[in-house]
Amino acid sequence: MAEVTMYCTSVCPYCTRAEMLLKQRGVANIYKIFVDRDPAQRTAMMARTGRRTVPQVYIDERHIGGYDDLSALDRAGGLSPLLQA
Repeated sequence: MAEVTMYCTSVCPYCTRAEMLLKQRGVANIYKIFVDRDPAQRTAMMARTGRRTVPQVYIDERHIGGYDDLSALDRAGGLSPLLQA
């Protein structure tokens, strides 16, 4: 199973939805980086992704994007193969 990293905040409905989708697809562990608890992590997220919003999801080192991107990838049938790689 691929390693999943998610930049998130403590009170983000899209973060919750992304986590639920990933768990439905068999992901047992998501490494969460809470950008609301550590402003330096938000700065690092913005430098790494070029985006300001959460969630920002990575599968291994591949940037997937936010919840809408993750959901679209799943609907297109591309999420499960990435997770199994």
